[in-house]
Amino acid sequence: MPPSLLDIISTTDPESAARRLEDESDARIAELLGQMNPGFAAQILQEFDADRRQRIAAVSPSSGGEQWFLDQHFDEGTVGRLLERPLAVFRADTSIAAVIEALREVVKHAFVIYVFVTAADGKLVGVVAFREMLFADHALPLSAVMVRQPFYLRPETDVVDAMREVVTRHYPAYPVCDGEGRLIGSVRGHVLFEQQAFEISAQAGAMVGIDKEERISTPWPRSFKFRHPWLQLNLLTAFLAGAVVSYFQGAINQIVLLAVFLPILSGQSSNTGCQTLAVTLRGMTLGELRPDQARRVIIKEAWLGWWNGLIVGLVAGLAMYLMARAQHQPDALWLAAITVVAMAVSCLLSGLAGALIPLGMRRLGADPATASGIFLSTATDVFSMGVFLGLATWLLL
Repeated sequence: MPPSLLDIISTTDPESAARRLEDESDARIAELLGQMNPGFAAQILQEFDADRRQRIAAVSPSSGGEQWFLDQHFDEGTVGRLLERPLAVFRADTSIAAVIEALREVVKHAFVIYVFVTAADGKLVGVVAFREMLFADHALPLSAVMVRQPFYLRPETDVVDAMREVVTRHYPAYPVCDGEGRLIGSVRGHVLFEQQAFEISAQAGAMVGIDKEERISTPWPRSFKFRHPWLQLNLLTAFLAGAVVSYFQGAINQIVLLAVFLPILSGQSSNTGCQTLAVTLRGMTLGELRPDQARRVIIKEAWLGWWNGLIVGLVAGLAMYLMARAQHQPDALWLAAITVVAMAVSCLLSGLAGALIPLGMRRLGADPATASGIFLSTATDVFSMGVFLGLATWLLL
C-alpha cells in the first residue's frame, strides 16, 4: 500500500513538504496540517509566501491557523511551539448538561478529552474529564466535579524539561498557562513524546554535522546543502592531524613501526572521547548535568580515561614489543613503554575533550551537540599522534 500524502510530508523536512503541497488546494493543505504535530505544521506553513499562509490559515478548521501563527512567537523547542487552541473552556458555574450540549458537535471533528474551567479573568481553576461528566448528575455545575488547582505547563518551558514534569502523569493532554495562570492553550501528551524523540534523534545527527531538519526522504540536493559545509570543516580540522604526522616525519622514516600503531592509538583515544561525549550529552539532555557538577564530571572522565588507557595500553604495549622483537628493533622495550604511556595519556586527554567540548559549547550559548563529533575526532587524533610520536622522538632519536 503506497504511503499517503500525510505520511510523506510528515517524514520530510519543512521546505520539501511545502514544495510537495504547492499544487494542493488551500483547504486540503489546512486539513493535512491540522492532523500533524502543531510545531511541525507551523514550520511547513512558514515555507509558503505570506499571502498563501493567510489563505491556508483562513480555511483551517477550529481556528487552527490562528494558533499556528501564535505558536511562532515562542522559541523553537519549547512547549509554546506545540500549542493547540483549547475548544472546551467553560466557567465553573456552567452545568454539565450545558457543557455536553455545547460540545456535541465539536467532538465530531476535534480532539476533546478534558474540559478546562476558567475564572472570569481567564485563569485556570479546574479540569474535568469527560468520564466524570458522563457519570455525574447533569444538573450539577462543573465546580462540583472538577479537579481544582490542576497541573499545567508553561509555554516557555523546554520540551525536554516538560517531559520530565509529565513522565509520571501520562495524561492525554495538558493545559498550558502563562505566568499569571491564564489558560492560553493545550498540548497533547503524544505530541510531547514525539517532539522529545525527535530532539533526541536529532542530537546524534548534530554531532556529525547533520541538520535537525533533514529526514530520510529529504531530496539529495537539500541533504548535500545540509551536510557538505560540515565536511569541509572536517577536512580543515583533519589537516591539523596531518600536520602533526608531517612534523614527525623524520621519526617515522627511522622507525617505520611507529606508523603501524598510529591508527591504533587514534582509534582507541577517539572511542574513549566518544564514550565521554555520549554520556555528557545524555546528562545535558536529561537535565542531570547541572553547571555546578561540571568540575566533578571533568575529573571523573579524565580519571576514567587514564585507567582505561593504561589497561588497554598494556595490551598494545605487549603487541608493540612482540612486533619490534620480530623486526629485530634494538629499542623494543622502549617502544613498548612509549606505547603504554602514550595510550594512557591520549585516553586521559580524550576523556577531557569529550567532556569539555559540549560543556564549552553550552557555556558559549551554542547547541552542545552541534558538530561536537567533528571537533572531538580532531582533538583525539592530534593528542594521540602528538603524544606518541613526540615521546618516541624525545626518548629514542
